Amino acid sequence: MNILKAVLIATVSTTLFTGVGKMENDILSYGAFIKSGETEFRLMAPKADMVFLVIFQKYDDETGTEYPMNKTTKGIWSCFLKNAGIGTLYGYRLKGNYLGNDPNVIVADPYSKAAVTQNSYRHVAKSLIVGNNYNWGDDSWVTIDQNDLIIYEMHVRDMTAHSSSGSSIPGTYRGLIDPEQKGGIAHIKEMGVNAVQILPAQDFANVEVPYKDKSAPIYNTWNPYARNHWGYMTTFFFAPETYYGTDGANTPGVWNGIDGRAVSEFKDMVKAFHRENIAVIMDVVYNHVSNYDYHPFKYIDREMYFRLNPKGNYIAHSGCGNDTKTEHSAMRKLILESVKYWMTEYHVDGFRFDLGNLIDPVTRELIIAELKTLNPNVIILAEPWGNGYDPAGFSDMGWASFNDQFRNGVKGQNPIDDLGFIFGSWQGKNSQKSLQRYVTGSLTQSGGQYINVAHSVNYLESHDDHTLGDFIRIGSGQVDENDRISDRLENSLVENDQLTLNKLAALFLLTSQGTTFLHAGQEWARSKVISDTNVPDEKIGKIDHNSYEKDNETNWLNWDEKELNEELVSYYKGLIQIRKNYPEFRHSEPEDYEFVNLGKKIAVAYALDNNIFVAMNGDYKKSLKLNLPVGDWHVLADAERIDLEGERTLSEKVSLPPTSGMILIKSGSVKNR
Repeated sequence: MNILKAVLIATVSTTLFTGVGKMENDILSYGAFIKSGETEFRLMAPKADMVFLVIFQKYDDETGTEYPMNKTTKGIWSCFLKNAGIGTLYGYRLKGNYLGNDPNVIVADPYSKAAVTQNSYRHVAKSLIVGNNYNWGDDSWVTIDQNDLIIYEMHVRDMTAHSSSGSSIPGTYRGLIDPEQKGGIAHIKEMGVNAVQILPAQDFANVEVPYKDKSAPIYNTWNPYARNHWGYMTTFFFAPETYYGTDGANTPGVWNGIDGRAVSEFKDMVKAFHRENIAVIMDVVYNHVSNYDYHPFKYIDREMYFRLNPKGNYIAHSGCGNDTKTEHSAMRKLILESVKYWMTEYHVDGFRFDLGNLIDPVTRELIIAELKTLNPNVIILAEPWGNGYDPAGFSDMGWASFNDQFRNGVKGQNPIDDLGFIFGSWQGKNSQKSLQRYVTGSLTQSGGQYINVAHSVNYLESHDDHTLGDFIRIGSGQVDENDRISDRLENSLVENDQLTLNKLAALFLLTSQGTTFLHAGQEWARSKVISDTNVPDEKIGKIDHNSYEKDNETNWLNWDEKELNEELVSYYKGLIQIRKNYPEFRHSEPEDYEFVNLGKKIAVAYALDNNIFVAMNGDYKKSLKLNLPVGDWHVLADAERIDLEGERTLSEKVSLPPTSGMILIKSGSVKNR
C-alpha cells in the first residue's frame, strides 16, 4: 500500500460522517464548545510553554480576564469555564521560545465561528461564541449533475452596492436575496442559472497597509485604495465575513460583527438560493494569508502553518501573501474541517479552491474523498494554478478546473496582440481541431486535458483580468487601453460589431460540453472603468483588468447598463434556456458529433445526434456557406436573436454572416419550456 492511500484510509475512517445537521462538535477538533452548562476552549499549540484564555467584557477591550489552560501530551491546550456561553468574547495569549511568539499579542481563535474585527490592516479581532440553533426547516444541499451546472460568479457586495439596484440594504447578504430590487437574486433567477459562486466570504483582512504614508510603521506603494475588496486574504476559516452583515461598515477603526448577525444572515442567503433550487459555491482561499494582519497562525506556530525558507522567512509562491503549509497535519486538518463545517453548518453546496495547485496532493485527495462521502454531489472546482498550470492533474483526482485553453482559444489571451476565434484569429497553436476539441469537452482522447467533460469549467471571463465586454472593446479597437473614458454609460453601450462578437462568444460557450461558468455582468458586456473616488489613482477613467482593491463603482454592478444592453441580456437568457432544453449540449459523447470539413476556414460546424446543427463563423470578413443535413431545420438562434419556438425554418443551404453563429433543430424536435 502506498503512503497516499494509507493516509486516505486512516483519515477517512476516523473523520467521515453523513447527513445534514450534524453537530459541529462532530466535525471540529478545536474552538469553543458549549456542553452541559459550561464551555470548553481547545487550542492546538504544541510549542507553547504557557497559554492563557482571555475573556473580554467588551469588543474594544485591550485586556481581559486571563485563565491558564492545561496542556496534553499532544500539544492541545484546554480550559473549562462556566457562564461563558453565547455572546462571550475571547482570545488567547501564548508564551514560549519559538519562532513568531509574542506574549504581548492576544490572538483570536483560528477556529473562530464568528469574529469581531476592527477595520485596520492589523485586522485586530476577538472570537465570538455563537449558537448553532438556526432553523433550516427542510433545507438541504441542492442536487445538480455537474454536466448541467451553469455557474454565475458574483461578489456579495458588488451585486447590490450600486444605487441603481434599488436595494434598501445594499452590499449585504440580506440585500443579495431581497427580491424587491434590480440586483441580486431576482436577476439571478431571471437568467436561469442554477448555481452561484460567491467570491471569498470567509472573514478576511479587507484593509491593507496605508498608501505611501512614510509616517506609518509600514506602508504600500502599489495600492492607493489600501483595501482588499475581493476577499482573497482569509483570516478566519470558519467565520463569515462581517462586512457583508447588515451592520457592516468600512469606516477606519470601526468594529464589525459585534453581535454575530453575519452568521444567521449568511445562512438566510443560502436558504433563499436553495428555495430557488440554486446551488451555492464558496470561493475559498487556503493557500495563503495576508502579510500584515494579526493572523493567529503567525503567533501560534509559524513553522506549523507556513512554508518557510531556511532562514525562517515566509515563502510567497502565491504572489499574494504568506503561503500556508497545507502538507502539515495541523493545517491539513483545519482545511478539511473547515470545508466540512461550511457544508454542514451553512449547507454550502461546493467550493472553488483558489490557486489549488499550491495545496499539496495528499490534502487534495482527502478533500474530494471526504466531501464526496459527506455529499456525493458536492461541487469541487479548482483554479489549477500555483506551481504551474495543471488541469490534467486535477482531473485525474476527480476535480473540475478552469479551462484556460478554452478561454484563450475562443476570445484570445491578450486583447492587444493575442486574439482568438471570435476575432477571426487562431490564438497560439489553435486550429479548427482545437475548436472541435473545446466543443466536445476538451477530453484527453482528443488532445485535451480532462478525463471527464464535467471537469472542464468553460469560461470566457472571471473576476480576474478584463471582462469579456472590455476584452472585446479593446480587441476590436473601440477603446484603447490608455483611453480615459468620460461617459461610462456611453462606453457600456454594446452595439454593432461589439454586439456580434459578444453573441458569438456566448453561443460558443453555451453550446460546448462541460461545466458552464459566467461572471456577473457578462450578460450585458459589463465594463470596469475606474471610478473617480478622490483616491490618488493615476488610472482613473481607464478600463481596469485587476480591480481587486476597489470597493466602488468600478466593481459595483450598474443595473442601468443591463437595461441599456437588454438585447445581449436576452440573448444570454435564451442560450441558457436552449442549453437546458436540449441535453445534447450537456450529455453527449465525442462520437455523437459529426463535424463538417471546413478546410482552413476560421469556423466550426457540426451535426449532433442527427438532431441539432450548430455552425459558428469566426471570420470577420467572409460569410460561411454550408450544405445542411437532409430535412427541415428550425432556427433557434442566429446572429440576431433567440427564438425558442423556432418559427423560421431552413433546408438544404445556409449562408452564415461574418462573426456569427447559428443553432438549428430538426423539424419535430423543438422544445420550448
